[in-house]
Amino acid sequence: MKLLVAAVAVRPPGWVEEGWADYAKRMPRETPLLLQEIKPEPRTTGKTPEAMMAAEAKRLEAALAGAHWRRVVLDEKGDALTTRQLADRLQAWQADGDNVAIIIGGPDGLDPEFKATAHERIRLSSLTLPHALVRVILAETLYRASSVLRGHPYHRE
Repeated sequence: MKLLVAAVAVRPPGWVEEGWADYAKRMPRETPLLLQEIKPEPRTTGKTPEAMMAAEAKRLEAALAGAHWRRVVLDEKGDALTTRQLADRLQAWQADGDNVAIIIGGPDGLDPEFKATAHERIRLSSLTLPHALVRVILAETLYRASSVLRGHPYHRE
């Protein structure tokens, strides 16, 4: 199973790339963590937020084309999961043999029509987080969930 994070974002600061790389390399070989950066729509075009999200949705669709991906979108109204619950989902995805694409929207969020194609919606926090930081938090969270599945002690249990 592959885990792909498709993030609508411009190139992040170096500390984000370092954080991402650190957690991605810790992932088990059977569950590689991949990153696909999606170019955001320029904010200076005079387009409406809806038009910008639609353009970004087309880029996301193109990035996910050619393979079957279980789509999981990060959404403020998504399921709030504990680490153990995320580990259980990760285990279920592995059992199903699904490749999973976790999608981080752009500054305006995700196009509603694109969001409707998701198999699942999850949220990382009720707080508003910077997109660059979300990438690192998500990588760490996925690493922690995979560690739980491998039997590493989890301090909350």
